[in-house]
Amino acid sequence: MATTAAKTRVFLEVRRQLQSALLILGDPKEGAMPLDISIMPSSLQVKTPEGCTEIQLPAEVRLVPSSCRGLQFVAGDGLHLRLQAKAELGTKLISMFNQHLQAQECCTFYCQSCGEVIIKDRKLLRVLPLPSENWGALIGEWCCHPDPFANKPLHPQEEDCFIGDSFFLVNLRTSLWQPRPELSPVEMCCVSSDNHCKLEPKANTKVICKRCKVMLGETMSSETTKFYMTEIIIQSSERSFPIMPRSQFVQSVIAQCLVQLSSARSTFRFMIQGQDNKVYILLWLLNSDSLLIESLRNSKYIKAFPLLEDTLKAHSSSAWSAVKVLYQPCIKSRNENLVNSWESDISIHPLTLPSATCLELLLILLKSNASLPSSLRHMNSFQVAFLKM
Repeated sequence: MATTAAKTRVFLEVRRQLQSALLILGDPKEGAMPLDISIMPSSLQVKTPEGCTEIQLPAEVRLVPSSCRGLQFVAGDGLHLRLQAKAELGTKLISMFNQHLQAQECCTFYCQSCGEVIIKDRKLLRVLPLPSENWGALIGEWCCHPDPFANKPLHPQEEDCFIGDSFFLVNLRTSLWQPRPELSPVEMCCVSSDNHCKLEPKANTKVICKRCKVMLGETMSSETTKFYMTEIIIQSSERSFPIMPRSQFVQSVIAQCLVQLSSARSTFRFMIQGQDNKVYILLWLLNSDSLLIESLRNSKYIKAFPLLEDTLKAHSSSAWSAVKVLYQPCIKSRNENLVNSWESDISIHPLTLPSATCLELLLILLKSNASLPSSLRHMNSFQVAFLKM
């Protein structure tokens, strides 16, 4: 491995479907020091007067050294080159909810943030996907007679779990633990025919964790509760709660949602909005086959270029499957015209999350963008980021 902790940065993005790779290495200052670069099928080696950096690639990744082309120096990044690569990395995804395995099993619902048990030992006999959120508007195109589903909301029974784009619907009538809804501030409401008003408390629909006070979902009716996928972990009751960094969990769940929705509905643009219907982020899914590898040997450069959160614990040859996205922040009335344009486009899919999670996701995207080589951070008017699978 590395003979000296050299200061050479190495960044490698492998596209599995295209069987190609982009390699960026060297000091960002032109002529700062001579480099001796060796590319082998299973490793990269960069020698400088200060030392040697060697990165062993994962066993599933192989480069084709003879295919190197397009060598150029990019100010602020270092040397860029492209080459062929083969990668068949099997990623173990964080399960949002496996319909086939979980049906007929006793499951426990946990708060992802603190591990508090939300629903204990719930046997689910039916795990069913919900239709798209706009299915009611299309019913006139499907039926030649009056709408048979009018005023019939889709609510789960006691042993059901319905799966939406970013949430689960469950029935809490028989649960041992009943989520405690918060109370919203007192509001004015008219209670008599002479338009006299008095103050009456109005219940909020938020469902919060008793331990950490994180918003988990919303009450849809007296028995039905919506839990957001980014806030809940569903495990077989035979297993213990899996401890997982919050950032890693949010990235994986959002990345899987984007990939599944783009495949099922042929849409690649998404509006990330809070439960208050406020738009926080505009997302454009570019690809879902990226594999990222970066040199993490030098502590100074770990701090300067953390590819994704939790890289301080990663091995120098760690590889991450990720989705590549373009994004635009929309907080504080930024990009208002673009938001209005996207809201009127029926091909763009809204994805609703708790407002706090929208801000978490925005922070993850900003940190990912800041960690990339400067030439990769922007595409047209959008910013570029990776979400770890």
